[in-house]
Formats: sequence, C-alpha cells, structure tokens
Amino acid sequence: MRRVDLRGEVCPFTFVRTKVAMENMEPGEVFEIITDHEPAVRDLPRSLEAEGHEVISVEEVGEQEWRIVVRKKMS
Repeated sequence: MRRVDLRGEVCPFTFVRTKVAMENMEPGEVFEIITDHEPAVRDLPRSLEAEGHEVISVEEVGEQEWRIVVRKKMS
C-alpha cells in the first residue's frame, strides 16, 4: 500500500500534496495518508469524498498522529 506522509504539513497543503500524490496512482488503488495536523483529519476526508474518492478509515495511530485510508475513485 502506498503511503502519503504529510507529517509537518498544514492545511491546505495537506490536500494539495495528497492530490499530487494521487496523480501517479491507478483508479481504485488504496493508499494511506499519515498526518500530524489535527484539522487535516477532519478536512481531508471531507474534501476527498467530495471529489468521489472513498475514505475507508480514519484512525489515531499515535500521539498527535493519524492514518487515513483512501480508495482512489474509478475513472
């Protein structure tokens, strides 16, 4: 599974970096986003779902660190 490591990034750059990373992914591919920016935990899933991607899970994996698993939308 591919990983998009956004630790140290803040909104809106978390979304921009995610979109850039997704350009090299296949439709339907599942990937994980790692972030330490709490607002991104709310904003990223909402923005990705608005674009048609499937947010599979959002979980806290450490102190101030979250993992968001996403399936890229089918073309």
